[in-house]
Amino acid sequence: MPVFKIQHITKYKYDRPVRESANQIKIFSFNKPGQEILSHEVVITDEPSINKFTDYWSNTVGFFTVSKPHEELIIDSRLIAKTTLQQIDETLSTKKDWEILQQETNSNMILLDLAQKENLKSPEKIQLILDHIYNEAYSPLETTKKCSQFIFENFKYVKGITNVETKVDEILEFRSGVCQDFAHVLLQLLRTVGIPSRYVSGYICPNKNGMRGEGATHAWIDAYIPNLGWIGIDPTNNCFANEHHIQLAVGRDFSDCTPVKGTFKGPANHDLMVYVSVGYEDGTTFEDENEVLMNKEETDQAPVIHIQSQQQQ
Repeated sequence: MPVFKIQHITKYKYDRPVRESANQIKIFSFNKPGQEILSHEVVITDEPSINKFTDYWSNTVGFFTVSKPHEELIIDSRLIAKTTLQQIDETLSTKKDWEILQQETNSNMILLDLAQKENLKSPEKIQLILDHIYNEAYSPLETTKKCSQFIFENFKYVKGITNVETKVDEILEFRSGVCQDFAHVLLQLLRTVGIPSRYVSGYICPNKNGMRGEGATHAWIDAYIPNLGWIGIDPTNNCFANEHHIQLAVGRDFSDCTPVKGTFKGPANHDLMVYVSVGYEDGTTFEDENEVLMNKEETDQAPVIHIQSQQQQ
């Protein structure tokens, strides 16, 4: 049962004072088996009160406002989590479960929402992948694993060629990207064959084998499998989500899981820096720091939306 210490700092710097910064944060642990939070402290500039609620997807969401004029906003999250590997009995998923899956999806609004595929410009590219993968003998779980394996083997892990606004059509053309991109492609594949699936944001913690994206914010997916429930699978590393994955939020896509977003008043441009440190119980620490490119536009006194748009690696 490993214990991880995770520090996640989001830092905005403004080129002139802003005021009435109202923000939403989704940096709280998702309630799930195998993930126990030992402590969690969130420190924010000017120490505002954080009002929490549970959203449609069962995420814990926080809201806060910094009313005073300020030229810097820092959100410092410090989390200590203990995890336990959850064993998956793959024999519980059979090819007969497709009919059960359709029945359960049709009778559950959330599953129905999560089974709706995105409208693509080139849906035939998704279908070509599925034609390559499909086997009528596969169960829903086997199909999920085959889709993940295809992405892992045929898409290159390359940072810097995509961003948070990159569409699935572009990712299919590049055949390259990072975890966020691979998660979005896997969602489209699974939803096309009728498997409800949701985007997952969180962290991937270091282990002795090494994994893509470790020590940083990370993304994978949950697939809904009859008799098993939500099963996490990470196409970036072609594995089930395990004791090294710390889950924060879920939703239809990245936009439902954005760690920080909000508005402020003032004619200011801003820069965004995101720092993540993941400490393993043996003392090993992995660090990731990104300066996020923002659009530089002079603004009026109207509220300006600023979104924590660090791409999940």
